[in-house]
Amino acid sequence: MTPVFNNGILMRDVNYKVNAHLDSYHLTNMLRGTEPMDLGPVDLWIMSQKVEMPLYQMSNFGGKNTIMVDSPKGEYKWQIPVVSDLPYITEDVETSRENLGIDGTDFKIKINKRAFGHGDIITYDRYNGLQMYIKAEDILPSNDGYIYTVQLVNDDNSNFLDKAYLKPGTKIFRIGSARGEYGERFSDIGEVETGYREFFNFVGTAEAHSHYSVSSRAELMAKGGMKSDGSMMLTEIWRNFDKNIDPSIANLDDMVKKMGKDYIKKSIANGNLTRSFITKLEAASLTKISNDIETYLMWGRGGKVRQDGPDDIRLSVGLWRQLDNSYKRIYNKAGFTLDIFQSEIFNFFNGKVEFKGPDPQRKLIVQTGMAGMRLINEAIRRNALGTGMTVNMDQSGTGAISGKNPMEMHFGYAFTSYTIPFLANVEFTLNPALDNVHTSDVENPIIDGYPLSSYSFIVFDITDNTNDNIFLLKNKWDNKLRWWYQNGTMDYLGRDAGFQSSGQFNGYRCFMTQSMPAVWVKDPTKVLKIVMRNPVTGGSL
Repeated sequence: MTPVFNNGILMRDVNYKVNAHLDSYHLTNMLRGTEPMDLGPVDLWIMSQKVEMPLYQMSNFGGKNTIMVDSPKGEYKWQIPVVSDLPYITEDVETSRENLGIDGTDFKIKINKRAFGHGDIITYDRYNGLQMYIKAEDILPSNDGYIYTVQLVNDDNSNFLDKAYLKPGTKIFRIGSARGEYGERFSDIGEVETGYREFFNFVGTAEAHSHYSVSSRAELMAKGGMKSDGSMMLTEIWRNFDKNIDPSIANLDDMVKKMGKDYIKKSIANGNLTRSFITKLEAASLTKISNDIETYLMWGRGGKVRQDGPDDIRLSVGLWRQLDNSYKRIYNKAGFTLDIFQSEIFNFFNGKVEFKGPDPQRKLIVQTGMAGMRLINEAIRRNALGTGMTVNMDQSGTGAISGKNPMEMHFGYAFTSYTIPFLANVEFTLNPALDNVHTSDVENPIIDGYPLSSYSFIVFDITDNTNDNIFLLKNKWDNKLRWWYQNGTMDYLGRDAGFQSSGQFNGYRCFMTQSMPAVWVKDPTKVLKIVMRNPVTGGSL
């Protein structure tokens, strides 16, 4: 069965062996490249157990969230490490001896790989196992393994190694290394056998598109002052070219509030902020293309469409489908409590991070729909009011009840965050994409006025690196909006004569296209999905 990771297509498995000696030949083979744009290796977070760290660190998390893919076909690739198993005993080579290691005597063990060096301290059980010191004698290769000469590390000469721990398959761990004043041999990294599995995918070749036409009569009526449902009225468009601006700014009013009027004046003067006017029809077409791209980035299932030309239309895989590769917890609406988040977040962090508390600095952002916000508000309210603690409000009027006029009082509150002791501060935010208007009565049914998707809770990155796990990929050579007109019997610029026409058709036409970008979840093992059970199918989104 071909392995599939994060909806990528398996290119190949690459394996290599590294030991204490590294030469140019090994480097050349380890760093060789292929045709698709290489986005680099991904160290899966789920593999980063503190009790047994990965054998190597290949990736450097961080960077910007938009990647320009420089490949003729829009192909990109990535790698995930494939770490080999821990070293293990292959056979008991001391078949004729008993009480191995008693009174400080040497004995031999056989391990499947050259994973340890002279002076290393190893054991079969970190908690209660006897520890063995690898002596200076040569480590000898022998068929399916290596023979080490060891001595027990203990303070009781009567201790000896039970031969039950020399059964084939017993895992061996390194505890550390030790060297005396007169030691002549040093520990080395032994031999690390590892590799990576390489996948590739496509940004896609599809284009979002829109088209409208205006007849000669409609254009003449508009020029004469007649407006049909406002379709020919103008819309003011502001464009910002400052790449360093806060990405949360969505309109001019936000920009004025956050950046100030002086910033607006300077931006207009230096060309970073421009203003133009377009018709309502143009604005509607731009909105359609934008919605097409945003919707497919969220809900696209990927695949290809056969067409008459030499190339098929390739579609990228949307965010939701990629998140199916993450860890998913399914809950029932009637049994929803805060304990779900506490147990699942603890399971994610256990063994991977140091717990701090009771007021941790770690902050997790959980995205949900309107239904999820209502569920979490009610769950936090029950916990908050059930504690019996007294809440002191300040003089600013903060509280459930507000208002100065006794006849015009206001009551209301909304809980949007809470602290899980020793784990994290959990904050819930609204993601409108989960309140999908177009739903299926089977797969995404309406439940108490909200679609099933609105009850979903998603943590896109459960680690402290909260902004480097979801990336937008665009073709470097084709990522702009293309917008053109065809003049027929009318000119789109409003000229009555002397304009160039491309045909005898009535009026003029407008066309818009933009290449579809792709979204890439770099490491799905960082993603946590908590979704509600579908009451119709019994499954989940």
